Amino acid sequence: MATNKHRPRIGIPVDVRTVDDETMHAVGEKYLVAVARGAAAIPLLLPALGGTTEPEPQAGMAGAADLLTGLDGLLLTGSPSNIAPACYGETGAGVGPFDPQRDCMTLPLLRAAIAQDMPVLAVCRGFQELNVACGGTLFTAVHEQPGYMDHREDEDAPRTQRYASAHAVHLTAGGFLADLTGKDEFRVNSLHGQGIAHLGEGLVADAVAPDGLIEAAYLPARRFIVGVQWHPEWQFEQNPVSQSLFAAFAAAARAYRDSSAG
Repeated sequence: MATNKHRPRIGIPVDVRTVDDETMHAVGEKYLVAVARGAAAIPLLLPALGGTTEPEPQAGMAGAADLLTGLDGLLLTGSPSNIAPACYGETGAGVGPFDPQRDCMTLPLLRAAIAQDMPVLAVCRGFQELNVACGGTLFTAVHEQPGYMDHREDEDAPRTQRYASAHAVHLTAGGFLADLTGKDEFRVNSLHGQGIAHLGEGLVADAVAPDGLIEAAYLPARRFIVGVQWHPEWQFEQNPVSQSLFAAFAAAARAYRDSSAG
């Protein structure tokens, strides 16, 4: 096992939430554990300060390039919030809740990471952010689209039930996940209301749900830019596909670190 000083450093953009009238910048612990154990890396939280409502919100704020300095990869997490429709060219109100501070941070951060070939693993909302950052669009409510399933979880169910296996995904032959896992299909959880409508520039569909919804994509022109619609961080130690995904992310981050050091 590598010592901490040799472990890659993975930046994780936060959600912005209000708790007891206080604004909090937070990330679910399951993502931190998956990075620390599944990728044998050091998780570092990136605060979403660019769109703050505090006095003088832009004063002294770091830009995307500054936030990436010293990092070897990015993990974009899921979230209770949705991406604002204006971010992908829609004029409707969309379906909340929204997190404008996260939108303001993650989209330029992703574009900067892609530009410098930094490894990115994007999960659920993060996958949707990756698609939007590449110029793609989203369904604001997948279940309202003709022919599509309801991909949302039962919010009243126990947590283990909400994250339980929900449906299969079929993998693209010769794609990233098929090569990684040696499979053509596996089952995933499903906890999302938004979904991919049109893929962003350069992204290649890598897995689809039974209704045809794109559930994974990657950017073959980069070393490791991968997005999945499900939650591989959930109980990853019990899931061989999730273990393989985090191991591949870790290998890409180490390679990026070593190339940057050279």
